Amino acid sequence: MRKESLQFNVIYRPEPEGGFTVLVPSLPGCISYGRDLKEAQMMALDAIKGYMESLKRHREPMPSSDMQSFISTIRLSKNKTLNYA
Repeated sequence: MRKESLQFNVIYRPEPEGGFTVLVPSLPGCISYGRDLKEAQMMALDAIKGYMESLKRHREPMPSSDMQSFISTIRLSKNKTLNYA
């Protein structure tokens, strides 16, 4: 029997004090941290597994894979009319 695999986009955000915060956009609240990129990748996998186990335990629907989605960057120029909160 062949296992189904899921693919999720993961964002690694460098932190000023060092390390990386890990965000999984399609899994709300699935966030982790690693002291370096390798640890951040391992922590991301662990966080995703924990998230999926929690969904299963609470009988909530499993998310679909991110295979068709992608992440892009949009650059916004700062100007005098751009206000910050």
